[in-house]
Parts: sequence; C-alpha cells; structure tokens
Amino acid sequence: MGAAVAIRKQALTPSADGELLDLRFRALLPAADWNALPVAAQRRFTKRMEGGATVAYRGEVVAIEGRRAGRLLAQAARLIGAPLPLVFEPGASVVTVTEDAVGRGQVWTRIYVRKNGFPQVIHSAKRFAGPTGLEEHVGGGVGMALTVAAEGGALVFRSAFYFVTLAGVRLRLPRWLEPGALTIVHNDLGEGRFAFTLALDHPLFGRLIGQDAIFRDAPGKEA
Repeated sequence: MGAAVAIRKQALTPSADGELLDLRFRALLPAADWNALPVAAQRRFTKRMEGGATVAYRGEVVAIEGRRAGRLLAQAARLIGAPLPLVFEPGASVVTVTEDAVGRGQVWTRIYVRKNGFPQVIHSAKRFAGPTGLEEHVGGGVGMALTVAAEGGALVFRSAFYFVTLAGVRLRLPRWLEPGALTIVHNDLGEGRFAFTLALDHPLFGRLIGQDAIFRDAPGKEA
C-alpha cells in the first residue's frame, strides 16, 4: 500500500509553463531512469486528462505471431472479456486512454481492425495500486501486477504476478496457473511516432503471442 499512497500524493505537479502534469507513472521509476527517457515518451506518460477527456493514438499492427497454444489461450480468455489479441493479421489499430475517476487510474481501449467483420475491441484498466504500484485489470476479476523499468531509452512493463478476485477476495495465482510472462515495451521513434510491442512468453511453450505496432501522436496536439 505504501507505493500506491506515495504515487497518489504526488500525482499532480505544475510543469515549467504552469500546466499540471500527471506524475503517477513517473513516480514508479527512479529519477535518473525517468530522465533518461526521450522527452516525447515522458510527455505521453505525464499527460493529464480530466473531465472524461480521451487521448487517441492511431497506427497499425505491422507484425503479429501466435502459436497454437497462444491462439487457444486468446479464445479461452474471451470468457473474461477477450483481453488478448484475436486478430492475427497486420492492420490498422487505434489506442485510446481515458482517466478512470472511479478506479483512480486510466482505462485503455485498443481497437484492432479486421479485413472482414467487426474490429476487436480490448478494454483494460491501469490502476496505481498494489505492491508494485501498478496493476492492470482485464475483466472478470482477473488482473496482474506490473513492474515498470526504463531500458535502452524505452519504457518497459512486465507482469510480476497474476491475481483473481472472487466474492471480494483477491487470490494470487500460483506460477503454474499463470498464462506466461507478459512484456510490453513503449519505444519512442521520433517525429511523433512510437513503437508498441507485446510479448507473452510461457516457460514451457515459449512465445505464445507477439505483436509489433507503430502509433502516431494525435494530430495537432503535443505528445
């Protein structure tokens, strides 16, 4: 609880031009690591949203892979809201981020366009809570604790452990029941573009799902 309380206490601070910034992601990293990130990446993760405002990033999935076990897992996960990609082909994609006043975090919505049929829409909520200071809730009471690191100029999120909430009681999943280690990387490419990579790796079955996408900042808005 200590990490989450500290993050909430320093959530907002004015920038040099007087604009209030959201420091919740920044508080998860040592100052030296945060300062080593590209300025554009820092701005994306300190963007303050209020009053239901939404930030949209448009782009495309340039590569995606899914082993048979990964595709079966993605289908099974539809029971809790389909938090894993079901579209295994390159195509247009949109990510939106909206402040979640109820959960004291952010709601992330990912849209993956299919060549035929309706796009897949994935919702998840990032909440600044738990022993690592950050959790991602994907639906059906299922979520994961995330660690955050700055590596090689990129912002890297990794699953620390998974949990499920049943009848108001949170239970941590044993390692043998986990779907694998999830790694998400945000890598700034310059000129208002950034790469988003997702990898789900299982200790026995290897890379279950891998996805590479490139997004652009909203036109006419500072990253």
